[in-house]
Amino acid sequence: MTKSILVVDDDPEIVTMLNTRLTKRGYKVTTASDGNRALELAKRDRPDMVLLDVMMPGKSGWEVARALKQDPVTQDVKIVMVSAIGEKTNEITAPIYGADAHVDKPFEFEKLEKVIASLLA
Repeated sequence: MTKSILVVDDDPEIVTMLNTRLTKRGYKVTTASDGNRALELAKRDRPDMVLLDVMMPGKSGWEVARALKQDPVTQDVKIVMVSAIGEKTNEITAPIYGADAHVDKPFEFEKLEKVIASLLA
């Protein structure tokens, strides 16, 4: 069964790059550029994973992560915070808001792919 990933970032270049690379790897990818849309899509589509930027218009990635983990419909979705807020900040805050992992920007796609694969295994 094809695993689905919701990519949420307000940087169109990152969204395009992740969409392209993850689709080539066989994932079903949906995208959103703000936190409010991310919550709508996550509830509607129930992806296996959400790759979530922190600083975005509307709801922040932290607010989205917390909302997903508190909702029985989406609480099992794997969440990876993908952010440029700083390595230590991301490391500390990701678990507080319910994220399963974090990857700092700029990132190597191979590193992100390993995190994705391990969480979806």
